[in-house]
Amino acid sequence: MRYTSLLLALFPALFGVTRAAYAQTAEDSVKSAVNGLFTGMKTSDAAMIERSFADSAILQTITGPQGGVVTEKVKDFATLVGKMTAGDADERIQFDIVKINGPLAIVWAPYEFYYKGKYSHKGIDSFQLVRVNGVWKIQYLVDTRRK
Repeated sequence: MRYTSLLLALFPALFGVTRAAYAQTAEDSVKSAVNGLFTGMKTSDAAMIERSFADSAILQTITGPQGGVVTEKVKDFATLVGKMTAGDADERIQFDIVKINGPLAIVWAPYEFYYKGKYSHKGIDSFQLVRVNGVWKIQYLVDTRRK
């Protein structure tokens, strides 16, 4: 009886640790999926860039303070970056917000972009990710750009 009471008392603490560990692992896996895109960009690896996105992904840029949106095909973007010299496209992000609900995640990430080692612009990357067969993929990416 004494051991049963001890186990019942410890169960919530053990469960809480398990949930916290899962949440951290899930957040890390979302961040890893996003970082895969930027590793692909920095290494000029078109295949890695494409693997970061879901098959039906949408890639957009807001062109100015009044709005205006340009849509680009993931394949075209990957091909363009893949033709660059490794290190030319260096986007440095900070994970500001990461939220996860089952197979859906959002990431809000301020960034600075460097081209051939020189500062080019900064903005915000807003990601929607989906978990497909246990793997996080970028479904939607829209960004802002300013000098």
